Amino acid sequence: MPRKMLEGSQAVAEVVALCRPQVISAYPITPQTHIPQALAEMVANGELRAEFVNVESEHSAASVCLGALATGVRSSTSTSSQGLLLMAEVLYNIAGMRLPLVMACVNRAVSAPLNIWNDQQDSMAVRDAGVIQLYAENNQEAADLILLAYRTAEDHRVMLPAMVCLDGYVLSHAWEPVDIPTQEQVDSYLPPYRPVYRLDPAQPVSMGMYAEPDKYMETRYMLQQAMDNAVCVIQEASHDFERTFGRPRMGILEEYWTHDATTILVGMGSLVSVAKVVTDELRARGQKVGVVKLVSFRPFPKEIIYEALRGADRVIVLEKAVSLGSAGPLLMEIRHAFHDRRLPPSISGFICGLGGRDVTRESIKAALAEKETVDAKFLDLRADLELERVE
Repeated sequence: MPRKMLEGSQAVAEVVALCRPQVISAYPITPQTHIPQALAEMVANGELRAEFVNVESEHSAASVCLGALATGVRSSTSTSSQGLLLMAEVLYNIAGMRLPLVMACVNRAVSAPLNIWNDQQDSMAVRDAGVIQLYAENNQEAADLILLAYRTAEDHRVMLPAMVCLDGYVLSHAWEPVDIPTQEQVDSYLPPYRPVYRLDPAQPVSMGMYAEPDKYMETRYMLQQAMDNAVCVIQEASHDFERTFGRPRMGILEEYWTHDATTILVGMGSLVSVAKVVTDELRARGQKVGVVKLVSFRPFPKEIIYEALRGADRVIVLEKAVSLGSAGPLLMEIRHAFHDRRLPPSISGFICGLGGRDVTRESIKAALAEKETVDAKFLDLRADLELERVE
């Protein structure tokens, strides 16, 4: 398995190509543009046998992929920020039609004010669309999760779209050594796409039709069942990944120094790397701190994360998103996992890194220093700015 020094976006593009998509459509938006650019070059150079469809918007890109998948063709797209929000209408359709699109979401802040840097508010805005969401800590994971996403999405127990989320710039534009599998390995791991139903004039079917009240609710129930099934399918696909590629499996979540931890930090994406550094520092001083990295936010693995956290006295949730008027989305999910449980740990939530603000060791230590449980404590706010508050 060759190891290459690659930009994160290039690593993702190379693995997407190894998955043999036949239709690719995307619209340029910072910071995901390097992914479709690399794939377009592969198609133009004859290195990838696929149709690259240029479109005028992200809404159209998702629509092209919907049509391709409906005819039984593996497809790929990518986007960021406002582009993802423009796709939202079509993503709901793709999920409702049970079409396993795999897309890269290079996370970026949403407007206004205009900001092109990283946080995870864009993907969180579509967390209820019926799309599997997997979050990468580093570029190796971003590449590997593409494989896991295709394998999970196309499983007939699931048949849902999947989104691989990687932090804009922090990962997408960072250069790291990445193990890129061979075509033979990928073909062994990922079988050809075989849809349950497809549009075929020889065998006519209708897809995405009108549903009256006596049927619509059952479609939502089946989507919920598919999401529940995805938890086991992700775990199975992770075990097969380890056997096929000889690298540790990713799975639903990763536990780091949690076996005896009294305080556990929880997060998703690249900020987990900083949390691990802080944990190592504190461990060296005798403090029992651990980290849980959540890979799968959708489906949310309620029972698995409960087992990972239930032995702690204190849980600190760090996230690059806020559900305005409430709390952090990840915090709410974790609190729900402990609903009606006996003696839950103290669970605090902290919002950090919005709009590309650095999440530093000092940021995480500040969260550790907080004593009270809060719903949406913002870390690292500037003291020199007048912050409006209406009483």
